[in-house]
Amino acid sequence: MLGGYEWIVLVLASFRLTRLLIHDQITGWLRKPFLEVKEDHTTDQPYYYIEPKGKGLRRWLGMLLSCYWCMGVWTTAFLYISWILLSPPSIYVIHILALAGAAAILEAFFKRYME
Repeated sequence: MLGGYEWIVLVLASFRLTRLLIHDQITGWLRKPFLEVKEDHTTDQPYYYIEPKGKGLRRWLGMLLSCYWCMGVWTTAFLYISWILLSPPSIYVIHILALAGAAAILEAFFKRYME
């Protein structure tokens, strides 16, 4: 059974891993085969949005990689199972993700409220 500390670490790590896969530029290569950026010119300002490519598994993966809620479930499951089954090696990676997640949250807070 995991305690409060472990849950906080897993929450922060899941947040960071999900954001890494869905938004960060460094993983754009991973999303590129499954997603395409489309542009809508029906308003004064162009509007950009992401749409899954293809059909079947390719489309399903595109939908997964464009949905923060969906990917969050899978990254959380992956990290939780890793924590339980692959301890201690996975715990080091999970802690790094958790620290990066906490840093991202602090950065967003300070950027919004301190500038």
